[in-house]
Amino acid sequence: MAVGSLLILPGDGIGPEVMDEVCRIIEWFEKKLDVEFEKKFDDVGGAAYDKYGTPLSDETLRIANEVDAILLGAVGGPKYDNLEFSLKPERGLLKLRKELDLYSNLRPAQCFDALSDYSSLKPNIVSGLDIMIVRELSSGSYFGEPRGIEKSKTGERYAVNTTYYSESEIERVAISAFEIASKRSKKVCSMEKANVMEVGVLWREVVQKIRDRDYPEIELSHMYADAGAMQLVRWPKQFDVIVTDNLFGDLLSDCAAMLTGSLGMLPSASLGNKNANGKLKAMYEPVHGSAPDICGKGLANPIACILSFSMALKYTFDLKKEAELLDKSVERVLSKGIRTADLLQKENQKPSSTKEVCDEILNELNIQL
Repeated sequence: MAVGSLLILPGDGIGPEVMDEVCRIIEWFEKKLDVEFEKKFDDVGGAAYDKYGTPLSDETLRIANEVDAILLGAVGGPKYDNLEFSLKPERGLLKLRKELDLYSNLRPAQCFDALSDYSSLKPNIVSGLDIMIVRELSSGSYFGEPRGIEKSKTGERYAVNTTYYSESEIERVAISAFEIASKRSKKVCSMEKANVMEVGVLWREVVQKIRDRDYPEIELSHMYADAGAMQLVRWPKQFDVIVTDNLFGDLLSDCAAMLTGSLGMLPSASLGNKNANGKLKAMYEPVHGSAPDICGKGLANPIACILSFSMALKYTFDLKKEAELLDKSVERVLSKGIRTADLLQKENQKPSSTKEVCDEILNELNIQL
């Protein structure tokens, strides 16, 4: 049974290593559950620069616009640090997000019971944690104009980045957050800096308007983003869905990530408007970076990338039971004490390799089938 198309972009650093394991998971689903994905492979980031002379080729972008979903590994690395800004690997990722108009970034922060001791906070504070951060992804400080580094009349250099949001940009990410909350605990906290930024004032007004008009059943609260960061490490389980802008979302989601024990555990989804076939434009990627220091050593944690595929099953391909099967298999592997190096607590504890962790997940899938 054909369920849709995937563009697989392994990228740089540990990206290819973790993506190899995701491909093994995909193959299992195809063989065991009689589903079929039309898979295409290409490069992005530094790998694309090496191959095409640009971090995202026009042909790769064309394919990205045609498929149902994109799976991306990671981009970046010290090899590319001296490239011109427009050619840096990260520009390929940002261009994908911008050109596909992937405005809603879903970043779950879930603490598996088996990893509650791995968090930087006490187990009783994070055990059972399940937060969804909805980050606006295609506007704000990272894309606003004017931007750049200039010289003043006195010859002193200065830099400018513009934080820009229109009402419609705020509306659509707010709707995304409320829709997700309606399927969870019906609670949203919107975070901004309305006390010092006009953008924050507009953000708060628009989010409140959307809630009052269309989602009266949702409990909405507002919080300054700096206070939100403090509350995330003080009492994280007070939150269910957090909606915020691009810059604050970048910071807050990484803060929430450490509550779970490791960046290597966290997936993400970036969603846009519907394609002609009714599916949302979507890109799925782990939160962790390219980790060039462990590249090629078999130390990378593949779980974040595997869980990103699980999010694709859920949000793009409407295979919720299959996603739950994969999530449960990951949880069972963790409960058995299987750990990559990023999750070790004892010096004499031997880590499992990237491949060994995937072997265990595949074994659990077979057991549960």
